[in-house]
Amino acid sequence: MRKGLMLLGLIALPVPALAQDNAASAQPPAAPSPAPSRLFDASDLFGLEVGTDPQISPDGARVAYVRRSGDIMTDRMRPTIWLIDTASGSQAPLVAGPGSHLSPRWSPDGTRIAYISTAEGGGAQLYVRWLASGQSVRVTGLPESPSSIAWSPDGRQLAYVMQVPSDAPRLGRTPPRPEGAQWAEPLQQITAIRYRADGEGIVRPGFRHLFVVPADGGAPRKLTDGDFHHDGPIAWSPDSRNIYISANRMPDADRNPAESDIHTVNVPSASIRRLTTRSGPDGSPSVSPDGRQIAYLGYDDRDYGYTVGTLYVMNADGSGSRVLTANLDREVGSPVWAADGRSIYFSHDQSGTVSVARVGLDGRIATIVEGLTGGTLDRPYAGGDFSVARDGTIAFTRGSATTPSEIAVSRNGNARQLTRLNEDLLGHKQMGQVVAFDTPSSHDGRNIQSWLTLPPGHREGQRHPLILEIHGGPWQAYGPNFATDNQLFAAAGYAVLSVNPRGSTSYGQDFADLIHRAYPGNDYDDLISAVDRAIALGYVDPDQLYVTGGSGGGVLSSWIIGRNNRFRAAAVQKPVINWTSFALTSDGSPAYSRYWMGAFPWEDQAGYWARSPLSQVGNIATPALVIVGIEDNRTPSSEAEQLYNALQLRGVPTALIRIPGATHNLVGRPSQNAARVSAILDWFGRYRRTRWTPPAGQ
Repeated sequence: MRKGLMLLGLIALPVPALAQDNAASAQPPAAPSPAPSRLFDASDLFGLEVGTDPQISPDGARVAYVRRSGDIMTDRMRPTIWLIDTASGSQAPLVAGPGSHLSPRWSPDGTRIAYISTAEGGGAQLYVRWLASGQSVRVTGLPESPSSIAWSPDGRQLAYVMQVPSDAPRLGRTPPRPEGAQWAEPLQQITAIRYRADGEGIVRPGFRHLFVVPADGGAPRKLTDGDFHHDGPIAWSPDSRNIYISANRMPDADRNPAESDIHTVNVPSASIRRLTTRSGPDGSPSVSPDGRQIAYLGYDDRDYGYTVGTLYVMNADGSGSRVLTANLDREVGSPVWAADGRSIYFSHDQSGTVSVARVGLDGRIATIVEGLTGGTLDRPYAGGDFSVARDGTIAFTRGSATTPSEIAVSRNGNARQLTRLNEDLLGHKQMGQVVAFDTPSSHDGRNIQSWLTLPPGHREGQRHPLILEIHGGPWQAYGPNFATDNQLFAAAGYAVLSVNPRGSTSYGQDFADLIHRAYPGNDYDDLISAVDRAIALGYVDPDQLYVTGGSGGGVLSSWIIGRNNRFRAAAVQKPVINWTSFALTSDGSPAYSRYWMGAFPWEDQAGYWARSPLSQVGNIATPALVIVGIEDNRTPSSEAEQLYNALQLRGVPTALIRIPGATHNLVGRPSQNAARVSAILDWFGRYRRTRWTPPAGQ
């Protein structure tokens, strides 16, 4: 009997004394609680945790990191700051009270940690925590949120970037308002070319400027001026007298979004000097320990949609610039000087994964750590964070296809995972396992890399319905990383195909350039080739194909169903449907005509139309669910609505889901993410038994 109870997930308890109340004893027994699901399900979205932004102490003994945890009561991922002992692996919360807590940064002597927090309500402020006493002090009372915080080497000041409002010119005026009258909001007048931003809405007039504040509190001091944006990351000179920062201080800055230069700002005098002058973006400055050289990232602007970023080094006065990673042909990031000043650590991508490498000043590169993963949860995007201690110990993020990012360290080439944040949640789940394979493209034989997430419990010889899930960007990359969408689809019995078609990053400049002003195009052939390969490998039922994708993946999923009818149903998420309307309504409008299309819409309307999925709508015979965030300013909801209305007019089965409050990142709230995936599964489920065919003559 006891064995039977345990198999049902119940615990046998002692039998209580018989109740004396006959009426009460006559009540039927309560139904047993259902056994916990062994499959990953939507309720698990609230229990997930992910480790991000690992910051190792100068002596390598501890790591402060941001731990994002699902909060079912607020329906958000809540960030807190934790501290790990790298020797024992023990950890404890550092800042975990009410509010959001981000960006921990160690003081140079390792005795304090600065961070950004909303602990006191209202806007985010800058705090410093003294580790010896365990006390935190708010050092700013700012009207706007600070970002890119950085300690001065002497530990006396903190630098940060903050938006400073400016007055907007006004046209017209209202008559005097009677006291107590309730009038409408004033008119919104816009004069900037980029007047709205995804996640922000209408951009308030103003510019990002550089500030410093005493590390123990005091009055902040603004160091930059003018109608220009100044952006982090921030780097200090060793003597704490100069700050290096990236800015576009050209008169036509708003119309040249890819332009920026490294500038040096003298802290005592607040004078600013431009160090780099080429056409293209230069940023992420990092100063050598002796202050004589600056490492930075950049590239020569070619008017291409994507260009591989390169690591440079120059003298502190801006002279003698030279490339250190010319032979790598991979995107590099986050340069950090080694303590001896003889080499520079950096991250770089490679075939859907991210590594940390070190390059000497002679250009020789050695890989230090492989397999970094990022903090994205919904889809398997490549990414990752790292930091370096003085002794060369590296703290970094690492996960897998079945677990989100954790915190790990590597010392003398020996990597060790420090956290297991999801062991209790996922350790008892049957997760979808991932199979990697390559396939030649039907277009030109070029190798295309793919990953197939199989349903839990897959057995050899089983064929499953397939969801082709396409990444956005389009200059982005998937990898063998955790993805809640893929795991939820797999738990519902689908195999999920993640592909890096031509144009994906992490395969070099030539591969990325294959879609330059030719997107969508032969990336279609790459995706279909990967589908055919998954079928040929025996994993997929060729009569049960479905397709979805977001942003750039929304472009390609709508393009695919306009080119063939192999897929039983589609879910097109936050797409671009009409390049003309997109180029003139997106928050990135200054860039798309120049870099993606090569002309303005009125100069090449035929070219814009030929690449617009809307031009293919007359061929669509695939039921299509359309999904978009109501607050999306990157691919505005009007794009999704054009597809929905066109399909309605044609009589093709369709439905439109608009997610309240959602920006281009559709997964801001776990409940909405769960509902979105459930809606996609419901939509696909409608066509599992019967394929929709258009009426005769349509």
